[in-house]
Amino acid sequence: MSNRLSVLSLIALLLCCVGSLSAAEVSRRWVYLQLNLQVEANVAKAVAIAKRAKAAGYNSIVLADYKLNILDRVPRHYFRHVEQFKESCRQLELEIIPAVCPIGYSDGLLAHNPNLAEGLPVKDAAFVVRDGTATLTSRESFLPGGDFESFREHIASGWNYQDFPKDASFIDTELKHGGRAALRFESLVGRNGRVIRKVAVQPYQLLHASVWIRTDRFSTAGNMRMMAIGADGRTLSYSNLGVKPTQGWRQHHVMFNTLDNTEINFYVGCWNGGDGRFWLDDVRLEESAFVNLVRRDSCPLKVQIEGGRELREGVDFAPLADPKLGNVPYSGSYDVYHEPPKLRLLPAAKVSDGDRLRVSYYHTVTIYENQVTCCLADPEVFRVLAKQVKLVEELFSPRTYFLSHDEIRVADWCPACHRDGRSAGELLARNIRQCAAVVRQINRQAKLCVWSDMFDPHHNARDKFYLVQGDLARSWEGLPDGMTIVNWNHGQASESLPFFGKQGFKQVLAGYYDSDPRRIRSWLSLGDDDDGINGVMYTTWTGNFDHLEAFAEAAWDKE
Repeated sequence: MSNRLSVLSLIALLLCCVGSLSAAEVSRRWVYLQLNLQVEANVAKAVAIAKRAKAAGYNSIVLADYKLNILDRVPRHYFRHVEQFKESCRQLELEIIPAVCPIGYSDGLLAHNPNLAEGLPVKDAAFVVRDGTATLTSRESFLPGGDFESFREHIASGWNYQDFPKDASFIDTELKHGGRAALRFESLVGRNGRVIRKVAVQPYQLLHASVWIRTDRFSTAGNMRMMAIGADGRTLSYSNLGVKPTQGWRQHHVMFNTLDNTEINFYVGCWNGGDGRFWLDDVRLEESAFVNLVRRDSCPLKVQIEGGRELREGVDFAPLADPKLGNVPYSGSYDVYHEPPKLRLLPAAKVSDGDRLRVSYYHTVTIYENQVTCCLADPEVFRVLAKQVKLVEELFSPRTYFLSHDEIRVADWCPACHRDGRSAGELLARNIRQCAAVVRQINRQAKLCVWSDMFDPHHNARDKFYLVQGDLARSWEGLPDGMTIVNWNHGQASESLPFFGKQGFKQVLAGYYDSDPRRIRSWLSLGDDDDGINGVMYTTWTGNFDHLEAFAEAAWDKE
């Protein structure tokens, strides 16, 4: 490993000698500043970064402040803080480029209406009436061996596969959450530690997976997952578990939709393990309902007596909503799992205990650290965006807007998205056109820029991207003339740069990404005159500005 690092360091050093675009050609020199200016201490931090940026030769600050999405809700002191920052940038002659239109990481938009989250369909879930409440007919776990009570020579019964039994996985009858046994994993450095079961399921059903986990100085706790994979190899669940390196018994949850699958492979455990140990116990996989239930006109709820009439909300059954949707712990934030609302029947329904219902509805899911994406087509999305962009315009009067389309991982499921039979790519193309129109209706002279990934066929604009239904190809056809592409496809730069360049788009390279700041020089060297590269952006996702000056030295010549 040390030899490899030495070679990489030598390569990086040699790249500093490679020619790059001239200072004049790298005319857009941006800093990506993701900071909450509502916090007073952050104002001084932002001003200090701006001063350093100016001294190093930067000329613009991209301000990615969540509060720009909720300016109608922030306290008065927020605006005082913004004025302080604006005045500093004015004196430094730094342009402020506000980030708007959070399409992908949509919490700022969804704070206004959590039901604008993209909804995945549940179709004809089976319920039975008991004491005036409809409950799922199936509440049994799909994992009969999930309690690890049945085993033989450290091999747990009820699972199709167990990693390294008697070598790295052991039945533990001393430390367990419930019953008489748990499954312990250790000595996993560089190896997987999982149990796997093939499960028969119904298509388009909402499933809830849970597990109790205990850890002891387990260095790769962040690699622990509960994962469902469909018959076609598509991953159905992406929520991080949030396991700590050392923790007592704690329950973790994942929710996922089976989509069109009749069979899935269910995994629980760790990928690419490290030092330390962990225990699994009481793993359950069961059907669930109404967790993060989405209610809007384009996500209808249908309750029907099995083989009979449709029931009316507010007449035959009480209005149904999930009060915790997008409200945990604050507005616009979604949790993975919580106790769902109940479907309560009213006397007008004229149903009896034992009657069966079929229920169809829409729900949203979280990705990784509770990311939720808004619907790409519901008209209310654009009304919310227009209101917030207008407030940003009044606050900054910016010359340039940054559209925050990025890593759109759930899309094209609800009826609003399918209204005109568009593909996922055509849907996104229309969305970017509408978002650009929202800004241009408020500021006709505004310049626009957007992240590259969702419009790049060499990156995320492809078929079956995460939980996007269908192919995102042709999404780039919606990019309006004059749009600047902020390109972060470092891995396939030789394909990505000419792809956008041939379409006539100018490009700003989003470099650094909390790695070697000198890498930007090699990236610049890959471009040619036809690629339209005229800028770079110091981009940090960890708030690390230690290499701000080193990045500048690598990206353009001293003047």
